Amino acid sequence: MRYRHYKGGIYELVCEATMEADLTPLVVYRAADGSIWCRPRSVFFEQIEVDGQLVQRFVPID
Repeated sequence: MRYRHYKGGIYELVCEATMEADLTPLVVYRAADGSIWCRPRSVFFEQIEVDGQLVQRFVPID
């Protein structure tokens, strides 16, 4: 599934994973340039404040 970051980038969710050290659920995702990133699942799907408005950090586009 593809997501648009609130700043405009398009990313593909590769998989969900678990951090070995503390069992934090993670999201692994790929940028358009092929680089691989990961964030805690709670951060990937959280709402953030941008210009006084609450928006999703990543919005599904598929």
